[in-house]
Amino acid sequence: MSRIGKMPIPLPKGVTVEVAPGLVKVKGPKGELSVPVSPEMKIAVENGVIRVERPSDDRRHKSLHGLTRTLIANAVKGVAEGYVKELLIKGIGYRARLVGRAVELSVGFSHPVVVEPPEGITFEVPEPTKIRILGIDKQKVGQVAANLRAIKKPSAYHEKGIYYAGEPIRLKPGKAGAKK
Repeated sequence: MSRIGKMPIPLPKGVTVEVAPGLVKVKGPKGELSVPVSPEMKIAVENGVIRVERPSDDRRHKSLHGLTRTLIANAVKGVAEGYVKELLIKGIGYRARLVGRAVELSVGFSHPVVVEPPEGITFEVPEPTKIRILGIDKQKVGQVAANLRAIKKPSAYHEKGIYYAGEPIRLKPGKAGAKK
C-alpha cells in the first residue's frame, strides 16, 4: 500500500470539495482550483476527510495513488492558506521594484527586465532585494519563481544573481595560479 496514498486529507474549515469522474473541484476562502485526476481512482469525501483509493495493486494504479492524493492535498492547502515562494537578489546595484502588478528587475543588464504575473499570481517586494510570489496553485507559484530565477541565475564565482530563500550558495574557487 502506498504510504502517501493511504493517508487521509483533512478538510480545513471553509473548504468544500466536489468530486466528478476525472475531476476534483476544491473551493476555499482563497479561491477555487480544479484538479484533473485519473477516473480509475476512487475519491471519497466523508466526515471532513478525503480518502483516495486505488482499484488494484497494478503498478500503474500504485503510482497514480500517491500522485492523486498529493495533487488533491496541494489544492486543499492552496485554497485554505495559499503558497509563497521567496527570492533573494544579490549583487551590487541589483534590485527589484513593483510597477503596478508587475515586477521590474535591475540585474546587470543594459535595461530593466519587467515581468508580468500570470493569472492567479501576485508579486510582493518588501525590500529591493526580496521578491515574494503568492498564489493558490503550488505548481504555478513554483514555475513563476523558477522563471524569475532564470533571468539571472546565481553566479558560481561572484555570489551574484537571483536565489531562492534558503538556497545554499556554492562558490567555486577562482583560478589557483592567478596573481592579484
